[in-house]
Amino acid sequence: MTPRPLTPPATVFAWSATAFGAAPAALFALDAALADVVRSTRTPMVGQMRLTWWHDALHALDAAAAPAQPVLRALAAHVVPRVPGAVLARMIEGWDVLIEEERLDAAALERFAEGRGARLFAALATVLQAADDPAIGAAGRGWALADLASHVEAGADAIAAEARRSLAEAEIMRWRGAARPIGALARDAALALAGKGESGGPRRAAGVLRRVVTGR
Repeated sequence: MTPRPLTPPATVFAWSATAFGAAPAALFALDAALADVVRSTRTPMVGQMRLTWWHDALHALDAAAAPAQPVLRALAAHVVPRVPGAVLARMIEGWDVLIEEERLDAAALERFAEGRGARLFAALATVLQAADDPAIGAAGRGWALADLASHVEAGADAIAAEARRSLAEAEIMRWRGAARPIGALARDAALALAGKGESGGPRRAAGVLRRVVTGR
């Protein structure tokens, strides 16, 4: 079954009755900016140079004021006080996989999922003040892979299978309190993989709301 696009994070937060505050918005804006680098890259060398720019710019947030770039300014104001720029920069390692690897085998997918998804969700948990739990990393890996599976043709089935495995690991957690929107994002990803409902649609909302209410 062809995976469907994920629901925008701001919408999922709304379904979970959680404000999509400045810090989560900045984190997902960074994720979108890095995705745009990969999506618009035609030459691997150029793509790696652009990712290196982001890597260095994120590191620099720990020691200097942000430049006149909206994503970096938002991160500096709302995220870096709790998650260092050097930690955010490690997300680049995940995105670099999509540029440097000609074939996305299991090892490459694991590196991508860890670099993009697990680290993004770890930062998200920190700014939301959610308790640390291994399920959050698994949810992030599954979410990132589910999103990737919906954007590629070659190898989509294998990517979706890896996403399902990661999301199954996340099922061990009872998603309550500050972690609720993270569980909601994972649930939306699982529904997208199953081909259930359209992105942002009522069927997807109903599935997410069940998780919000029950924690499962």
